[in-house]
Amino acid sequence: MSELLKILGSEYPIIQGPIGELNSPDMVASVCEAGGFGMLALGFTQDLEAIKKLIADIRQLTDKPFGANLMIAMNPANDQILEVLAEAGVKTVTTSAGSPKKIYPKIHELGMKGLHVALDFSFALKAADAGADGLIVSGCESGGLRTTSPESSNMVLIPMVCDHVQVPVTAAGGIADSRGYRAALALGAQGVQLGTRFLSSMESPATRGWKEAILNCPDGGTTLLPLGGMNVRIIINPRLAEKMSDSSVDLSQEYSMMNMGAAWRSGDFDVFPAGGGQVSASITEIKSVRDIIEEMVS
Repeated sequence: MSELLKILGSEYPIIQGPIGELNSPDMVASVCEAGGFGMLALGFTQDLEAIKKLIADIRQLTDKPFGANLMIAMNPANDQILEVLAEAGVKTVTTSAGSPKKIYPKIHELGMKGLHVALDFSFALKAADAGADGLIVSGCESGGLRTTSPESSNMVLIPMVCDHVQVPVTAAGGIADSRGYRAALALGAQGVQLGTRFLSSMESPATRGWKEAILNCPDGGTTLLPLGGMNVRIIINPRLAEKMSDSSVDLSQEYSMMNMGAAWRSGDFDVFPAGGGQVSASITEIKSVRDIIEEMVS
């Protein structure tokens, strides 16, 4: 058994990538029941009672292990959330958007393990040195929040990190089927994290419009949208394309991260475009979570 599987406790080293506040107990449980590691997205959530209910609802559907993602610099309730998770028997979390030094002492104090998301080589090394039990290395092809600095693809980034750290590495970005899964393992990763592929599954709570945006995304159909000190990879829609073609438009002033969650929940992508990784272009069918995982490990 790999070190990653020992940390996760799942049958397969396939982690559900957390997306914004898009939480669904059915989705998390479906991933777990199919052999993967389901995840709650708690980066922006501070309501402890709501978190307890999400956990209870998942427990009604599966007895298999699952985890949660915490965004270090964006949620002042992280310590209390960790205590709620630990009390509920959650053994593993992922962390992102901040320095691991701020949260890993608490994670380890509670007897938990943590995998830190790193977007480049230097931060991956720093996270491992800071006490992360594993890394989720997210190449530039990934969806979600990105840095404003030049970034490498997973083909370059994964082997670089694996050559320089002693903790298990999970690859995130550009993975939607068995080919991507095998490629990630060949590069040295012990597992994968899927965001866009699970987002477009039958069980996903994403709106129909969001799933259709993924299915209809052409090659080159995503872009990095500037949001001040960070970028987010999104799927280009007609309104965004119109703005991108106008040299007088400053995209960093056209969209606000404050509207992202509401737009993604409602499907109003004129307010904020749908998120998605570059792998959207290769996803042509909505499948069940079980079918996605079974094909991947076949």
